[in-house]
Amino acid sequence: MTFQRFFLMFALPGLVLTDPGHSNQVVLLDTTAVLGELSWKTYPINGWDAITEMDEHNRPIHTFQVCHVMEPNQNNWLRTNWIPRQAAQKIYVELRFTLRDCNSIPWVSGTCKETFNLLYFETDEPHGANAHFHPNDYAKIDTIAADESFTQTDLGDRVLRLNTEVREVGPIARKGFYLAFQDVGACIALVSVRVYYKKCPSTLRNLAAFPDTVPRVDSSSLVEVRGACVENAEERDTPRLYCGADGDWLVPLGRCVCSIGYEESDGLCIACRPGFYKASSGNVKCSKCPPHSYTHQEGAVHCSCEKNYFRAEEDPVSMACSRPPSAPRNVISAINETSVILDWTWPADSGGRKDVIFNVVCKRCWPGPRQCEPCRGAVRFLPRATGLTNTTVTVVDLLAHTNYTFEIEAQNGVSSLAPTIRQYAAVTITTNQAAPSAVPTVHLMGSSANTMSLSWLPPEKPNGIILDYEIKYHEKDQGEAIAHTMTAQRSSARIEGLKPGTPYVVQVRARTVAGYGRYSNPTDFSTNHQADADKTLQEQLPLIVGSLTAGLVFIIVVVVIAIVCLRKQRNGSESEYTEKLQQYKSPIVTPGMKVYIDPFTYEDPNEAIREFAKEIDVSCVKIEEVIGAGEFGEVCRGRLKLPGRREIIVAIKTLKAGYTERQRRDFLSEASIMGQFDHPNIIRLEGVVTKSRPVMIVTEFMENGALDSFLRLNDGQFTVIQLVGMLRGIAAGMKYLSDMNYVHRDLAARNILVNSNLVCKVSDFGLSRFLEDDPTDPTYTSSLGGKIPIRWTAPEAIAYRKFTSASDVWSYGIVMWEVMSYGERPYWDMSNQDVINAVEQDYRLPPPMDCPTALHQLMLDCWVKERNLRPKFSQIVNTLDKLIRNAASLKVVTSTHSGASQPLLDRCVPDYTTFTTVGDWLDAIKMSRYRDNFLNAGFASFDLVAQMTAEDLLRIGVTLAGHQKKILGSIQDMRLQMNQTLPVQV
Repeated sequence: MTFQRFFLMFALPGLVLTDPGHSNQVVLLDTTAVLGELSWKTYPINGWDAITEMDEHNRPIHTFQVCHVMEPNQNNWLRTNWIPRQAAQKIYVELRFTLRDCNSIPWVSGTCKETFNLLYFETDEPHGANAHFHPNDYAKIDTIAADESFTQTDLGDRVLRLNTEVREVGPIARKGFYLAFQDVGACIALVSVRVYYKKCPSTLRNLAAFPDTVPRVDSSSLVEVRGACVENAEERDTPRLYCGADGDWLVPLGRCVCSIGYEESDGLCIACRPGFYKASSGNVKCSKCPPHSYTHQEGAVHCSCEKNYFRAEEDPVSMACSRPPSAPRNVISAINETSVILDWTWPADSGGRKDVIFNVVCKRCWPGPRQCEPCRGAVRFLPRATGLTNTTVTVVDLLAHTNYTFEIEAQNGVSSLAPTIRQYAAVTITTNQAAPSAVPTVHLMGSSANTMSLSWLPPEKPNGIILDYEIKYHEKDQGEAIAHTMTAQRSSARIEGLKPGTPYVVQVRARTVAGYGRYSNPTDFSTNHQADADKTLQEQLPLIVGSLTAGLVFIIVVVVIAIVCLRKQRNGSESEYTEKLQQYKSPIVTPGMKVYIDPFTYEDPNEAIREFAKEIDVSCVKIEEVIGAGEFGEVCRGRLKLPGRREIIVAIKTLKAGYTERQRRDFLSEASIMGQFDHPNIIRLEGVVTKSRPVMIVTEFMENGALDSFLRLNDGQFTVIQLVGMLRGIAAGMKYLSDMNYVHRDLAARNILVNSNLVCKVSDFGLSRFLEDDPTDPTYTSSLGGKIPIRWTAPEAIAYRKFTSASDVWSYGIVMWEVMSYGERPYWDMSNQDVINAVEQDYRLPPPMDCPTALHQLMLDCWVKERNLRPKFSQIVNTLDKLIRNAASLKVVTSTHSGASQPLLDRCVPDYTTFTTVGDWLDAIKMSRYRDNFLNAGFASFDLVAQMTAEDLLRIGVTLAGHQKKILGSIQDMRLQMNQTLPVQV
């Protein structure tokens, strides 16, 4: 006892305890903050001593000390008061204590200890003051040892060595708990105890408020929290944060923006000042009112225009108010017979706009006041009459000797808002006498060896009375220099004296008192001769016969092709399948083909990343949703928009903050491997982001996720052909990897991803590349911490670490079994050692229910013990192609009750006598979704279930063929078991 008192006197003087404070911690107990007595219980009474002293700031320091090191068999308990857990699921206990080194205590034998135990007990209510203490009620949290202990020398120097230890406890299910400290013979001073749980504290992010959130117990799970926009803000994308296990907010997604009329200031949205406005929601500042506009109130969404100023409907509110333009100036006209060119100068005032246009109004006028009407007929404006952007226009096809007035009106985008203001300039002209327009096309009415009969229509615009027509013609080969002319009073003529069989060029024009109009376009006509006509017929006769012959041959060919196609369609109907299957040609291995390069062979791993993975600018990547938490960080779904390419959905792996250089290298090593592959059945790397934070790996997005969970979710919903198609895609991808001399090492259905078209792609490269050298551990651990279950591993890989393409073939056989069993766990509930022993004794997995015999035989070929006798992936692809082409071979199914592996099969046939209800039986065969169907239909006993037929299943709502087969197969097993248990009739 003398030593104990000496120790107690030593431990306290000069001790100052400080708490740095943590915003993400909720303290349930802190002995340094308690002003009064703690009143903790000790068992026995003389075990732990409670000492309270004041520090230099006059604050109490509560300590509990024990030092019965001279006496053997110590069992001293110290129990806290009842601590309500509040919202905690996992609690943290922080202990600060000192401990005496046993070697520095004289006269102490082996009874001295240097550790003590931390325990806890959950209850819904605190125990009474007189409640009996039961040590067996307490569960051990951990044995606490000191990192630093003090010695006899330290006592002389009065050096205090304070230890701090933190332990986790959870999940806590009851309303509260007690903590207990058990001493078994140590010299300890418990200086302070702090009990707390972690939370993600309420925060404001992106104008959204997020409440206090308690994280989940599972450190790999994140809690998604939706934020609420602050006042006068609205959602742009749903604001979300993810609460991590350490009480840190992660991956902010979405945002709120200030509503119209409000701008962001210090995380809040405040109203725009008078004279300012904000017309759209967003995190932009309020803008000053544009020219000729104003606002006198706060929170304005637009500014009003001053008097006589306007804003067009399509004008943005940021545009200055404007007014109609003034009239055009200096109109000039240039008359040419029945056309006029109008030209004018730009208005002196455009009204403050750049969208000034001009409209030209044509009026036909007579002498006298107000004797005008709008122009009618075929008056044309070049380029047009309205919407002119240039200051000139040509008006054609006017009448001769006619008065016209043209009004040139200037308009802009706000002219329609001021209809009383019409700004225009006018000019009046009189057209001249004009010649007729051109004659339309000339037609050949008939011809002979020496004559041609022609006709034509009068000009569209005669501009007077047609006096006559002039016909000009000449031989085509001689040109216009020796052309002949003739006149005609009507719109037809006959030209005589021509040469037989000669081409001529003919043109016609009309004449009025104003003169000749323009010639018609040149037209070619030829004369003929009877002898030439007969000769022409003789020359064309062989061509006609040849054409008929060719037509007959074409008809015959079409008939033959139709017959061949019909036969092919009939012959191929049995092997045709319409399900969505991936059909790819396997890459052809050629000399010099690209071979996989291990990125870890590079002296600088970053060089491998630069060589095999394309760097993506972070601005091209948009994270939309967190879909999981991996070893290195979060896995997200997002979008990738590269310059010149359409936007695509991608999967994004992020590296969490605080990583080491080795973690960064290991994280990016998968990209260095994946970037070397280019095959439709290998997950495609889009690129990496390494020049900003967070570091990312961007890959294509596979909508249906991992193959094993996808199959379990869709149990029994695919045809055999669809399942074989999935297997074919996986085999094609593995053939590609094998040809590149890459060994996967962890091929399993969980590492196969499925897209929306049921295309399967091999993934997860590099994470299981390195194995620890512990041959006694049946489950190997990778250098990155991942587990490699031996259920998928070949025997030589388990025994000798021989990983080759042949060991991948073994794993592929397990994947085949997973696919055909819709994601069943290989070897069911057998332990790892049982699996090793069973495989060593030549037991192999039996065929899954309704598995075609050919597929199970291929599985057995993959599981041949001698790895050199296993098929190559190229042979597997060819075998599956043959099965797909010959669909009939997939209809032969092996009985699940036959074969050498019957002892393994017995593990998956449930004994109905072990179940108390039909619901339990349905749970065992994974058909619990039909529990209510059975009970509602009255099938509540096994005797009734054993009599069910396919029609009964269909009647109660089991419509999927795969589910019907699974249930009927289990019912058949039930019938067999019932027959075996029937009593013998004597």
